Amino acid sequence: MNWLRRLIPSIGTFKSKRKVPDGLWSSCKKCESVLYAPELEKSLFVCPKCDYHLRIGARQRLEMFLDNSNFKEIAPDLTTKDPLKFKDSKYYTSRVKEAVASTGEKEAIIVVTGELDQIKVVVAAFEFRFMGGSMGSVVGEKFVQGINTAIENKIPFICFATSGGARMQESMISLMQMAKTSAAIQKLKKEKLPYISVLVDPIYGGVSASIAMLGDINIAEPNALSGFTGRRVIEQTVRLELPDNFQKSEYLLSNGAIDMIVHRKDLRTTISRILKKIYKTQ
Repeated sequence: MNWLRRLIPSIGTFKSKRKVPDGLWSSCKKCESVLYAPELEKSLFVCPKCDYHLRIGARQRLEMFLDNSNFKEIAPDLTTKDPLKFKDSKYYTSRVKEAVASTGEKEAIIVVTGELDQIKVVVAAFEFRFMGGSMGSVVGEKFVQGINTAIENKIPFICFATSGGARMQESMISLMQMAKTSAAIQKLKKEKLPYISVLVDPIYGGVSASIAMLGDINIAEPNALSGFTGRRVIEQTVRLELPDNFQKSEYLLSNGAIDMIVHRKDLRTTISRILKKIYKTQ
């Protein structure tokens, strides 16, 4: 009956760790089910077997989130420089070129103007495939330009953050972006414009300590990992065994670090409802 299993999409759960062919089939990293790609797309890339939220690209997320996939990109031509002439096992410029080639994006963030349920918004989405969604000078500048656009047009700002943190190849220039973006968010709040932050698995380091946790409302997808540093580092430092769900969004919610957990299929309607309530009360 092996031929039948190959023909019928998403039949059963396959525990084999053989590589799944690209294109028509995909696999769930949690339950290892083999999933039919068109079905997975319909479910917004959430596993229909175990409800695991698969990682998706920044542009894909924007197309799913905004009305009619219609948006205009802010500062699309900003590109990364190499002021420190940094080199580890590879030159920084080589790593950037590889990231551009593999993702089709120029940097680890896309910032756009568009509409959510006919509400004009500015939305930023991190691209984790681009050097781990790390924040360098261009990421910080694009984010700030997005904030400025929101202020100029008096519209809300929404950010989907997924990142490994500050980009080490830019050293202090990268770390400075934490203060730069935090100051921009404060300017937005002074104008009484809402900033909604959505934490997407995974979110760590300098981005979690700035952009991600400064929302007027902080939302997370189910089981999204978020923290300043990794679990192992913390356990080795404090010499304690941490809870099994430590740093997952459910743990953060129970300890008051975030406001709500929202399933991917409900993000559009939930954020739209929040924004309508905010503007109704103003």
